[in-house]
Amino acid sequence: MYKKKLYGVATVGSKGQVVIPSDAREELGIETGDRLYVFGIKEKNMIGFIGEDQLREMVNQATESVEDFRSVLDNSQTESA
Repeated sequence: MYKKKLYGVATVGSKGQVVIPSDAREELGIETGDRLYVFGIKEKNMIGFIGEDQLREMVNQATESVEDFRSVLDNSQTESA
């Protein structure tokens, strides 16, 4: 599957800020000013970050798939009528 790596520990400061370890920023290409979206799974007490470009790509792929399925459904309804 995907290669996973533990980069270290980040501590939440009094203002709720988290510092991403420098080796993680370097390897993942995270630069000053980059926008990271925060997501979480409450039931598993998990939190993660995803870059804006990666999130946009995921949304585009998902919506393309939805349009493909919509087209198939529309065509099957037309054929059965």
